[in-house]
Amino acid sequence: MNIENARFNMIEQQIRPWDVLDLDVLGLLSIVKREKYVSPEHRDLAFADLELPLPGGRSKMLFPRVEARVLQELAVKKHENVLVVGAGSGYLAALFAHRAQHVTAVEIDPDIAKFAADNLRNDGVTNAEVVLGDGSLGWPDKAPYDVICVAGGLPLVPQQMLEQLKIGGRLSAFVGGRPVMKAQIITRIDDKQYRVADVFETYVDHLVNAIEPSRFKF
Repeated sequence: MNIENARFNMIEQQIRPWDVLDLDVLGLLSIVKREKYVSPEHRDLAFADLELPLPGGRSKMLFPRVEARVLQELAVKKHENVLVVGAGSGYLAALFAHRAQHVTAVEIDPDIAKFAADNLRNDGVTNAEVVLGDGSLGWPDKAPYDVICVAGGLPLVPQQMLEQLKIGGRLSAFVGGRPVMKAQIITRIDDKQYRVADVFETYVDHLVNAIEPSRFKF
Protein backbone atom coordinates (compact mmCIF):
# COMPACT_ATOMS: atom_id res chain seq x y z
CA MET A 1 0.00 0.00 0.00
CA ASN A 2 1.19 3.50 -0.83
CA ILE A 3 0.68 5.29 2.49
CA GLU A 4 0.65 8.82 1.10
CA ASN A 5 -1.81 7.95 -1.65
CA ALA A 6 -4.09 6.32 0.91
CA ARG A 7 -3.88 9.40 3.15
CA PHE A 8 -4.65 11.69 0.20
CA ASN A 9 -7.65 9.57 -0.79
CA MET A 10 -8.95 9.59 2.79
CA ILE A 11 -8.84 13.38 2.86
CA GLU A 12 -10.33 13.89 -0.60
CA GLN A 13 -12.95 11.11 -0.61
CA GLN A 14 -14.05 10.84 3.03
CA ILE A 15 -13.24 14.06 4.82
CA ARG A 16 -13.77 16.92 2.36
CA PRO A 17 -17.25 15.62 1.40
CA TRP A 18 -18.15 15.83 5.10
CA ASP A 19 -17.81 19.63 4.99
CA VAL A 20 -14.31 19.63 6.44
CA LEU A 21 -12.86 22.47 4.38
CA ASP A 22 -10.60 24.24 6.89
CA LEU A 23 -7.17 24.14 5.27
CA ASP A 24 -5.39 24.04 8.64
CA VAL A 25 -7.39 20.97 9.64
CA LEU A 26 -6.77 19.26 6.31
CA GLY A 27 -3.08 20.04 6.65
CA LEU A 28 -2.97 18.51 10.12
CA LEU A 29 -4.32 15.27 8.74
CA SER A 30 -1.19 15.05 6.61
CA ILE A 31 1.15 16.12 9.42
CA VAL A 32 -0.17 13.78 12.15
CA LYS A 33 0.33 10.27 10.81
CA ARG A 34 -2.80 8.26 11.55
CA GLU A 35 -1.01 5.00 10.77
CA LYS A 36 1.14 5.55 13.88
CA TYR A 37 -1.97 5.37 16.06
CA VAL A 38 -3.51 2.09 14.94
CA SER A 39 -2.57 -1.45 15.94
CA PRO A 40 0.12 -2.95 13.67
CA GLU A 41 -2.31 -5.53 12.29
CA HIS A 42 -4.62 -2.71 11.14
CA ARG A 43 -1.98 -0.47 9.59
CA ASP A 44 -3.22 -1.18 6.06
CA LEU A 45 -6.69 -0.01 7.16
CA ALA A 46 -5.53 3.19 8.86
CA PHE A 47 -7.21 5.38 6.24
CA ALA A 48 -10.31 3.26 5.60
CA ASP A 49 -13.83 4.48 6.33
CA LEU A 50 -13.99 2.23 9.40
CA GLU A 51 -14.09 2.36 13.19
CA LEU A 52 -10.91 0.40 13.85
CA PRO A 53 -10.77 -1.71 17.02
CA LEU A 54 -8.61 -0.70 19.97
CA PRO A 55 -6.67 -3.14 22.20
CA GLY A 56 -9.01 -5.62 23.86
CA GLY A 57 -11.66 -5.22 21.18
CA ARG A 58 -14.14 -3.47 23.48
CA SER A 59 -13.69 0.03 22.07
CA LYS A 60 -13.09 1.52 18.64
CA MET A 61 -11.50 4.54 17.05
CA LEU A 62 -13.86 7.09 15.55
CA PHE A 63 -14.36 7.26 11.80
CA PRO A 64 -11.68 9.49 10.22
CA ARG A 65 -14.35 11.88 8.95
CA VAL A 66 -15.82 12.25 12.44
CA GLU A 67 -12.40 12.98 13.97
CA ALA A 68 -11.75 15.65 11.35
CA ARG A 69 -15.16 17.28 11.68
CA VAL A 70 -14.85 17.52 15.47
CA LEU A 71 -11.37 19.02 15.10
CA GLN A 72 -12.75 21.63 12.72
CA GLU A 73 -15.79 22.52 14.83
CA LEU A 74 -13.82 22.98 18.05
CA ALA A 75 -11.28 25.31 16.39
CA VAL A 76 -8.64 24.91 19.11
CA LYS A 77 -6.14 27.76 19.53
CA LYS A 78 -2.47 27.72 20.56
CA HIS A 79 -3.04 29.11 24.07
CA GLU A 80 -5.82 26.66 24.97
CA ASN A 81 -5.91 23.66 27.27
CA VAL A 82 -7.88 20.66 26.06
CA LEU A 83 -9.47 17.67 27.80
CA VAL A 84 -10.16 14.54 25.74
CA VAL A 85 -12.52 12.08 27.43
CA GLY A 86 -11.72 8.67 26.01
CA ALA A 87 -8.07 8.71 24.93
CA GLY A 88 -8.55 5.83 22.50
CA SER A 89 -5.47 5.40 20.33
CA GLY A 90 -4.14 8.86 21.21
CA TYR A 91 -4.76 10.13 17.67
CA LEU A 92 -7.31 12.79 18.63
CA ALA A 93 -5.03 13.97 21.43
CA ALA A 94 -2.17 14.24 18.92
CA LEU A 95 -4.28 16.29 16.53
CA PHE A 96 -5.32 18.66 19.31
CA ALA A 97 -1.76 18.84 20.64
CA HIS A 98 -0.58 20.35 17.35
CA ARG A 99 -3.01 23.22 17.89
CA ALA A 100 -3.21 23.56 21.69
CA GLN A 101 -0.98 24.47 24.59
CA HIS A 102 -1.67 21.24 26.46
CA VAL A 103 -3.90 18.19 26.13
CA THR A 104 -5.06 15.88 28.92
CA ALA A 105 -6.56 12.61 27.65
CA VAL A 106 -8.46 10.47 30.18
CA GLU A 107 -8.91 6.75 29.55
CA ILE A 108 -10.65 4.23 31.81
CA ASP A 109 -9.20 1.08 30.19
CA PRO A 110 -5.60 0.40 31.31
CA ASP A 111 -4.60 -1.39 28.09
CA ILE A 112 -5.98 1.38 25.90
CA ALA A 113 -4.41 4.06 28.10
CA LYS A 114 -1.00 2.42 27.68
CA PHE A 115 -1.55 2.10 23.92
CA ALA A 116 -2.38 5.81 23.64
CA ALA A 117 0.52 6.91 25.83
CA ASP A 118 2.97 4.74 23.89
CA ASN A 119 1.70 6.07 20.56
CA LEU A 120 2.04 9.70 21.66
CA ARG A 121 5.52 9.12 23.05
CA ASN A 122 6.68 7.26 19.94
CA ASP A 123 5.36 10.09 17.78
CA GLY A 124 7.27 12.68 19.80
CA VAL A 125 4.20 14.49 21.15
CA THR A 126 5.33 16.28 24.31
CA ASN A 127 2.35 18.48 25.20
CA ALA A 128 -0.22 15.70 25.63
CA GLU A 129 -0.56 13.31 28.56
CA VAL A 130 -2.72 10.25 29.12
CA VAL A 131 -4.19 9.71 32.57
CA LEU A 132 -5.89 6.52 33.72
CA GLY A 133 -9.32 7.16 35.18
CA ASP A 134 -13.06 7.54 34.71
CA GLY A 135 -13.80 10.66 32.68
CA SER A 136 -17.56 10.15 32.37
CA LEU A 137 -18.07 13.26 34.53
CA GLY A 138 -15.04 15.07 33.15
CA TRP A 139 -11.69 15.42 34.91
CA PRO A 140 -11.85 18.16 37.57
CA ASP A 141 -8.21 17.76 38.62
CA LYS A 142 -7.04 20.06 35.82
CA ALA A 143 -10.18 22.11 35.22
CA PRO A 144 -11.18 24.56 33.95
CA TYR A 145 -10.58 23.77 30.29
CA ASP A 146 -10.88 25.84 27.15
CA VAL A 147 -12.02 22.80 25.19
CA ILE A 148 -13.48 19.42 26.14
CA CYS A 149 -13.83 16.68 23.53
CA VAL A 150 -15.89 13.66 24.56
CA ALA A 151 -14.84 10.83 22.24
CA GLY A 152 -17.66 8.48 23.26
CA GLY A 153 -21.42 8.71 23.44
CA LEU A 154 -23.44 10.24 26.26
CA PRO A 155 -27.20 10.00 26.93
CA LEU A 156 -26.91 13.61 28.10
CA VAL A 157 -23.94 15.84 28.90
CA PRO A 158 -23.55 15.89 32.70
CA GLN A 159 -23.66 19.28 34.40
CA GLN A 160 -20.45 18.43 36.27
CA MET A 161 -18.65 18.24 32.94
CA LEU A 162 -20.11 21.48 31.62
CA GLU A 163 -18.98 23.30 34.74
CA GLN A 164 -15.37 22.36 33.95
CA LEU A 165 -15.45 24.65 30.90
CA LYS A 166 -14.05 28.16 31.07
CA ILE A 167 -16.33 31.01 30.04
CA GLY A 168 -16.16 30.96 26.25
CA GLY A 169 -15.03 27.34 26.29
CA ARG A 170 -16.39 24.70 23.90
CA LEU A 171 -17.37 21.10 24.44
CA SER A 172 -18.04 18.48 21.77
CA ALA A 173 -20.10 15.39 22.54
CA PHE A 174 -22.14 12.70 20.81
CA VAL A 175 -25.48 12.89 22.57
CA GLY A 176 -28.40 10.46 22.59
CA GLY A 177 -28.74 6.76 21.81
CA ARG A 178 -29.50 4.30 19.05
CA PRO A 179 -30.05 4.52 16.17
CA VAL A 180 -28.76 8.08 15.70
CA MET A 181 -26.96 10.50 17.98
CA LYS A 182 -26.36 14.22 17.58
CA ALA A 183 -22.86 15.61 17.56
CA GLN A 184 -23.16 18.80 19.57
CA ILE A 185 -20.91 21.77 20.20
CA ILE A 186 -21.76 23.39 23.53
CA THR A 187 -20.31 26.82 24.28
CA ARG A 188 -20.28 28.25 27.80
CA ILE A 189 -21.67 31.79 27.65
CA ASP A 190 -21.40 32.71 31.33
CA ASP A 191 -21.62 31.06 34.75
CA LYS A 192 -25.05 29.56 34.06
CA GLN A 193 -25.76 29.78 30.33
CA TYR A 194 -24.68 27.48 27.51
CA ARG A 195 -25.33 27.60 23.77
CA VAL A 196 -25.92 24.26 22.04
CA ALA A 197 -25.42 23.66 18.32
CA ASP A 198 -26.25 20.37 16.59
CA VAL A 199 -23.62 19.94 13.86
CA PHE A 200 -24.15 16.44 12.44
CA GLU A 201 -25.63 13.01 13.14
CA THR A 202 -23.74 9.78 13.74
CA TYR A 203 -23.57 6.91 16.20
CA VAL A 204 -20.76 6.01 18.59
CA ASP A 205 -20.71 3.63 21.54
CA HIS A 206 -21.45 5.16 24.92
CA LEU A 207 -18.66 5.90 27.35
CA VAL A 208 -18.15 3.37 30.11
CA ASN A 209 -20.14 4.60 33.14
CA ALA A 210 -22.03 7.23 31.13
CA ILE A 211 -24.82 8.44 33.40
CA GLU A 212 -28.38 7.81 32.28
CA PRO A 213 -30.78 10.79 32.26
CA SER A 214 -32.80 9.50 35.22
CA ARG A 215 -29.73 9.84 37.44
CA PHE A 216 -29.06 13.49 36.60
CA LYS A 217 -29.53 16.19 39.21
CA PHE A 218 -29.83 19.78 38.04
